[in-house]
Amino acid sequence: MNKTDRQLAIMLELQRNRVLRAEDLASLFETSVRTIYRDIHALSEMGVPILGAPGQGYSLMKGYFLPPVGFSAEEAVALLMGTDFIEQRLDGDYGSVTKAARRKIEAILPEPVRGESTRVRETMRLLHAGEPVTSWKEKDYLGQARRAIMERRKLRISYLKKMPEADGNRKSVREVAPYGLVLVQGNWILIAHCDLRQEIRHFRLSRMAELTVLEERFLIPHGFNLNNYRPPEDRHERVLVKANPVIADKIAETCHFYMESTEERKDGLLVQFLVRQPEELLPYILSWGGDVEVLEPESFRLRIREEAEKILKRY
Repeated sequence: MNKTDRQLAIMLELQRNRVLRAEDLASLFETSVRTIYRDIHALSEMGVPILGAPGQGYSLMKGYFLPPVGFSAEEAVALLMGTDFIEQRLDGDYGSVTKAARRKIEAILPEPVRGESTRVRETMRLLHAGEPVTSWKEKDYLGQARRAIMERRKLRISYLKKMPEADGNRKSVREVAPYGLVLVQGNWILIAHCDLRQEIRHFRLSRMAELTVLEERFLIPHGFNLNNYRPPEDRHERVLVKANPVIADKIAETCHFYMESTEERKDGLLVQFLVRQPEELLPYILSWGGDVEVLEPESFRLRIREEAEKILKRY
């Protein structure tokens, strides 16, 4: 970033934030504090009303605003493709405003920049190959959950668990305090504190049969930050598989989340998976057919054999 761009960026940051220290700006723009001091001095000489408070930082004089900022073709493409993504993946409320935002962005672009950004966008397209499409029902639940999070209201959900209980039942009704929403590999996940389990749990919106916003309110625990949140590791079951090396790329593409290690041997590729329950791998193992063999655990090996026998009887 050259000096002129950095000084403009400093003004934008000061307009966006009330007070910023020179150290914060230096870290943000990956430069020295001394350089920031020189930039602030140069901006002040140009008439930008920057106030400095010892020990606190810099701020813009109240009431001062920068004139509208133009976009380069690359910046316009980034913004417009961002609206495409939001329209595809977020709920209806955002779906409608993204169209308005797209029109406003295109309206303020100079004709040469608009034409260049159009040409660039024609060479790129957002696709989600292999990822599930966000259904209208899921978008509806997403909107309700998003508003419940903002209003700090609890939710009651009817949820189909991935793996059934011992009695074969998959359906569960929970009351939860929603903390946030995360898009993982095309699936919206609700991060919430479950009243039943008394801990943070993850609920996939696509598995919800019903969702109701309750009147009961809740408080998010002090210090919880969705951006810093990392779920505890709960995968403790190991599955060892011998595979034909020719499908190594297929295994890596479809099961990279579960993969722990691979080892090439003369008789095949050894792949070790780490899962919550071996049955999580069942559809993948079956889809790889005769190119894989489960070695451990023996119970899962027998489970694969049972499924193979059922398939054989069908044919």
